[in-house]
Amino acid sequence: MKIIESTIEQLDDPFGILSGDRYEIFLTLDVDEEDELFSEHGIKLKLIFAVDQDQYNIAQYDFIEMTTEKYLDFGLEEEEEKEIAAHCMELVSTL
Repeated sequence: MKIIESTIEQLDDPFGILSGDRYEIFLTLDVDEEDELFSEHGIKLKLIFAVDQDQYNIAQYDFIEMTTEKYLDFGLEEEEEKEIAAHCMELVSTL
């Protein structure tokens, strides 16, 4: 799985309920044809990424088939989650 495009938007917390910042991130993925996640329609990953002082994590994520907008029931492997979180931190640092 390779990230080929990224978009990020900071989410607004008008009531100040959550500590730290939350970001909605969309990652367009290039998935190998041999991977069970592969779809000829393309795959994107929608994430809510939380940053609070020096701690960060992926609060929520969903795989979505691009042309159909169908949500797919797949999970990230531990190593993939670390790579995605590192990429998200890079995106946050550019804002």
